[in-house]
Amino acid sequence: MVVTLQMTDVGVRYGKQDVLSGVTTPVLKGGEVTAVIGPNAAGKSSLFRRIAGLLDGPGDIRIDDIALRPGPSPVCYMPQDTSVNTVLTVYESVLLARKQGTPRKVTDEDLQEVDRTLFNLRLEEILFKGLNELSGGQRQLVSLAQVLVREPKILLLDEPTSALDLHRQVEVLALIRSLARERGICVVLAIHDLNQVLRVADRVMVIDSGTMVNCGPVETVITPTLLQNIYRVDGRIERCSRLCPHVIIDGPLELA
Repeated sequence: MVVTLQMTDVGVRYGKQDVLSGVTTPVLKGGEVTAVIGPNAAGKSSLFRRIAGLLDGPGDIRIDDIALRPGPSPVCYMPQDTSVNTVLTVYESVLLARKQGTPRKVTDEDLQEVDRTLFNLRLEEILFKGLNELSGGQRQLVSLAQVLVREPKILLLDEPTSALDLHRQVEVLALIRSLARERGICVVLAIHDLNQVLRVADRVMVIDSGTMVNCGPVETVITPTLLQNIYRVDGRIERCSRLCPHVIIDGPLELA
């Protein structure tokens, strides 16, 4: 059975201030990648923390048509902040993540999945380095390994490639897309680079000023109108081939 995620009138409130409201989506399915885009401070991270159960708020979040409740969940969440304060090695941290919420005895299957995950992310050379010795990009890759190794049904990734160089961004996003297809994972990721969105996403959700303004297939959401209304730039989307559309920015609509 393919996992599903759906939100109805979901919101987040800090004190008396609504930072997110009225988020209603179609059914998001396993095997697909949904990109969440929008300006800084639009409410994307708050949405991720709400789905992950870290924040309360109004609305209904349903997984496989069952309302999300406190307790064990098929959702794995990778936050934007991947800073660490621990003496664990890379391998130890990924193995510990694998065992989170399960019996502590380490099985051969656990070790095989840890090895496979680290190999897929090409982290073999830093397996026994301490997390506090890593660069920002390496820490981000290890954080990704920590969620992938748990074999999630629903995977929330908040800016998972922001600290990576271009080559590694393309490589990691291709891996995420491939794993979504192969394992039936419902992936929801926040990302700023619209060209990467065009490459990896099946669906796009647009968040602006704490509300969802659009959600649909990539080709119908990422348009010159979106660039103008959300990002305040003039631009166009060129599709030189079906597999390689890209955004061309002509300039800002207004100069400060």
